Amino acid sequence: MEAMEKLTPKEEELMRCFWAHGPLFVRELVALWPEPKPHFNTLSTMVRTLEVKGYVGHKAYGSTYQYYPIVSEEEFSRRTLKGVVQKYFDNSYLGVVSTLVEEEAISVEDLRRLIRQIEEQKE
Repeated sequence: MEAMEKLTPKEEELMRCFWAHGPLFVRELVALWPEPKPHFNTLSTMVRTLEVKGYVGHKAYGSTYQYYPIVSEEEFSRRTLKGVVQKYFDNSYLGVVSTLVEEEAISVEDLRRLIRQIEEQKE
């Protein structure tokens, strides 16, 4: 899984629009965007940046483009999680789970249930 450029919060918000609605023209993005709506050119520039970063592609319809996601939300989530684990937990998934237990974000019983599910899947 190759590393991709990180997204700004606004770029991630744009990607969430694509994941929720599928292929979109910039004017449709403007219509979907909450108030205060950014200028058409602002969103157009952001979408083109997403394309340069490898997150969206486009299909030409005359002089206008319809953009579509190339990276799925699931793939983005996996890459983001992997980056967090590398950056903040020294590549230790055990460290992540340990922290979740310490912070009481996950109970020991939940961990046992998860282990049982994993063992059942492997059988």
